[in-house]
Amino acid sequence: MSERELPNRTRTLTPAQAFDEAVTRQRAGRLDEAEQLYRAVLKLKPDHVDALTNLAGALYSGGRLPEALAHYERAAALRPQAPDLLNNFGNALAGAGRHADAVVQYERALQLQPGFAEIRNNLGAALFKLDRRAEAIEQYEAALALKPAYPEAHTNVAIALAAAGRHAEAAAHFERALALGPATAELHNDLGTMLAALDRNDEAIGHYEQALALRPDFAEAFVNLGDTLAALKRSQEALARFDRALLLAPHSIGAMIGRGRALLALDRPREAAAAFERVLDVEPEAVGAMVGLGRALMDLQRIEDSVAWYEKALRIAPDAAAAHSGLGAALEALGRLEEARRSFESAVQYAPRNPATYLGLAFSKRFGAGDPHLGAMQALAEDMSSHHKDGQIALHFALGKAYADLGEYERSFDHLLAGNALKRGEFQFDEKLEFARFERVKAAFTPELMQAKRGLGETSDVPVFILGMPRSGTTLTEQMLASHPNVFGAGELGDIARALMAFDWRANGPAPYPEVVRHMGANELRQFGKGYVETIRARAPGAMRITDKMPSNFLFLGMIHLALPNARIIHTRRDPVDNCLSCFSLMFGSGFEWTYDLGELGRHYRAYDAMMQHWRKVLPEGAMLEVQYEETIEDFEAQARRIVAYCGLDWDDRCLAFYENKRPVRTASVRQVRQPIYRSSVGRWRPYAHRLGPLLDELGIKA
Repeated sequence: MSERELPNRTRTLTPAQAFDEAVTRQRAGRLDEAEQLYRAVLKLKPDHVDALTNLAGALYSGGRLPEALAHYERAAALRPQAPDLLNNFGNALAGAGRHADAVVQYERALQLQPGFAEIRNNLGAALFKLDRRAEAIEQYEAALALKPAYPEAHTNVAIALAAAGRHAEAAAHFERALALGPATAELHNDLGTMLAALDRNDEAIGHYEQALALRPDFAEAFVNLGDTLAALKRSQEALARFDRALLLAPHSIGAMIGRGRALLALDRPREAAAAFERVLDVEPEAVGAMVGLGRALMDLQRIEDSVAWYEKALRIAPDAAAAHSGLGAALEALGRLEEARRSFESAVQYAPRNPATYLGLAFSKRFGAGDPHLGAMQALAEDMSSHHKDGQIALHFALGKAYADLGEYERSFDHLLAGNALKRGEFQFDEKLEFARFERVKAAFTPELMQAKRGLGETSDVPVFILGMPRSGTTLTEQMLASHPNVFGAGELGDIARALMAFDWRANGPAPYPEVVRHMGANELRQFGKGYVETIRARAPGAMRITDKMPSNFLFLGMIHLALPNARIIHTRRDPVDNCLSCFSLMFGSGFEWTYDLGELGRHYRAYDAMMQHWRKVLPEGAMLEVQYEETIEDFEAQARRIVAYCGLDWDDRCLAFYENKRPVRTASVRQVRQPIYRSSVGRWRPYAHRLGPLLDELGIKA
């Protein structure tokens, strides 16, 4: 029967027959035909409640909400004691976004039939939309008490519990919904999100992968999988997932921000900055992208630009704790220490339950008895297991610093041990492979090789390398030199390591670095040295000397001297135990995996010391100046004059007032070099001596 035939046909049907025919058409999905039949019934019987209700349902299914609501309202007025009708009316109101009106109808229905699980579930959904989360959860739980095997209610209560931060309960309900079926990609994704929030990252990954097996084009699951891999420090894998998400959803803000963060973790700040800028092209007020861009610009040594982006983020979102923390770090690097401390305090104010916010604050101030921030950290530490692992690590290091300030060395060291153990558990570190690399370097740079290739490299005398163990005085030495008007302090560049990775060794022989060096002639050495000088020259074209204070350059000293024979090399040394304890007290970035275990720390120091002994044997006299930290502290002017003279510069008194230099400094010593020389760090290890057994044993030192 065609639609044109319906009006004539209905003349031969009774209202009851027309109604039955309409129901049949509606069930078959032929809504237009059903509508005409219902209207025919209502023309004859305007108060036919079932026809009104079913017509409303057909109109609702067809997206004609205003007409549907009008018919539901008429039907409810005629039959106010029908819970099914009131429930359907509530559903239509909710579909129209009128959630408060929907609540009224659901509550009317429940007064008539309190044991109707579906209505309680629907009421919960409407309450949740009104941000009445506690009431929504109560209704969902009531629905489940009536009908335990109700997957939709399990899913809904899980979503509400998640929004309330009750992640463990939410995960349990998502798991129940999955068990009851159907196991959709969306459910696996949601459960993965809850498990990730609980730090159950491996399980979360499994559910994201199941979601993607069911729905390979699920961009959101790729983003969530990337975030979880990033939390596990599996940054390269995370980057691949974000890239996949962007192929599916090119304008996904989450994927673009995640990609930028992964690039930051991979020490690719220039690409990270571009990724965050792409976000801001799509969403100019994306605060997360501004914070990420601020961090990338910090890594690129563009500190003033970093400050500008953090400040812009805070104009949009004054309560963004991450922006306050980032701004604090940037201001600290610029020597604006009081402003930095206030920024860290703001971060804590806006995120007092986030342990990570306390780390910057702890190192920006000195704690005294009764400090309220210490009290807040102690309260957080009472339930340490409730925090993410990164938060636990940050809180342990912050408390270690606070208790050290108070002279409570036992409590301080307890937290340092715990924080370092957690941090060490985040990565694989092959100590044997590391030491084998040290031995290969020593074997490659023999006295004979160094003599045969001496003087062949680039002749520039611009570079000044300051190297040694981290926390050995490298920053103090650079800050003093950078206070000289003819010196530019470039900080920790890493350019030598990057140049070694990028250099085309294949053109110089079949062996890898360092063995390939024996095949390099004057052209190759000059090429390598020239490339490095051009890189640093771009930072300060007019400077007579440019410092590179990457501590780990001690591993490349042979290559540095051959490629840059006129470069100055300054090796800073410090008491081994003080040096190692200082490392153990801090969280470093990548590349310092050996600092988180006392035994590994001691063995690394021994290997470093053996490497420096090797360089003393193979480098020519005067190629390297060694500076002892304790001697510098005892007679700063004498040591400063010695260093300046070694660099071929006339003396300048500004070197003595290094703490007044406003140049950006981005190391753990940022606060120390903003104040005059002090001696309190000498012999720092003594109060901890009885706790340092593994370190002292490796160093061969008795307490």
